[in-house]
Amino acid sequence: MDFAYSKQERRFQKELHDFLTKEVPTDIKSRMLGQIESESGQAFQRDFIKKLIEKKWMAVSWPKEYGGQAKPAIEQLLYAWELSYFHVSPGQTGMSVVGPTLIHFGTEEQKQTFLPMIARGEVTFCLGYTEPNAGSDLASLQTRADRDGDDWVINGQKIFTSGADRSDYCWLAARTDQSVPKHKGISMFLVDMKTPGISVQPLITLAGYRTNITYWDNVRVPASRLVGEVNRGWYYAAAALDFERIALFPWGRLEYEFDELVRYCKGTMRGGKPLSKHPEVRKRVAALSIEMSAMKLLAVRAAWMIGRNRIPNYEASMLKMFATEFQQRLSNAGMQIAGLFGLLPDGAPHAALDGLINYRYRYAVMPTFGGGSSELMRNIIAQRGLGLPR
Repeated sequence: MDFAYSKQERRFQKELHDFLTKEVPTDIKSRMLGQIESESGQAFQRDFIKKLIEKKWMAVSWPKEYGGQAKPAIEQLLYAWELSYFHVSPGQTGMSVVGPTLIHFGTEEQKQTFLPMIARGEVTFCLGYTEPNAGSDLASLQTRADRDGDDWVINGQKIFTSGADRSDYCWLAARTDQSVPKHKGISMFLVDMKTPGISVQPLITLAGYRTNITYWDNVRVPASRLVGEVNRGWYYAAAALDFERIALFPWGRLEYEFDELVRYCKGTMRGGKPLSKHPEVRKRVAALSIEMSAMKLLAVRAAWMIGRNRIPNYEASMLKMFATEFQQRLSNAGMQIAGLFGLLPDGAPHAALDGLINYRYRYAVMPTFGGGSSELMRNIIAQRGLGLPR
């Protein structure tokens, strides 16, 4: 079996890398430290999106009729990997979750309305999935959508609605039938976040970045914003989650963190020699390098399946679980190698990697349950991949 990229794929990867090296400022760590939401960070994102549009790179694997370039799924993976290495992933939810699901299940009107806007970077989305009593068991959600004439009226509460304070639309899951088994009474909606009745409350996390609680009070949504068929939303959300688990946490940034840790070890002296010369450090970094390679192969496998019109089901769960737990192991290793210097935050004198180790150590907790907990991923792998009983 040949695991190497083709000549065309390597050429595309090099073109991407050269472009990003030229166009993206070198202060990657400032973006990884959560500063991309600053005014200057947002201004950079807007200018960067324009450059991607000029290169026709905003939706590289989508069909051309929807603003894409119809490139193979492997090249889409390389695109996402390279952008996330530089920590620039504009339109992430729209590109990776909403767009692919609309292509498969959306009405023609929804495709014609939303897909070109997503491809041009003109619209942003947040995810309205999780509720206070419906996390990994998403089918237990209680937010309701009741039909009233030409509208659906939505009432309920969502939590961890990241980006709700700055998104144009919400990709919302709501219960449309109370009388059927919980998996069969859910529908998906495209909700304009400017609609009256939506309120957004900030929720600050351990890592210091903002997510949100959203409240939905008699929010009226036109019937044309129902995605696909009524009560089929669970199946659409499940397909979207498989795409999300591949793309919601772009894995190239983990390679950047690993490269930064290697640089730190080579440039930091302890006991009269670089950390990279200490046997225990070398052993730890070598093990992480092997895991990085395994993570890449899992990502390529999922992209290969998408390229053959197969939805990666348990394969996406394998990637999501392995990558997020690897991120924790990588962050733990960085903290242990840096020692007390790893505890220092951004801006403190002598902070290891300018505070990156401190920040990512706090951040690494979230991805293991955001987008589906590791426990849920193991259940999916066991049941759907290995055929084990519930």
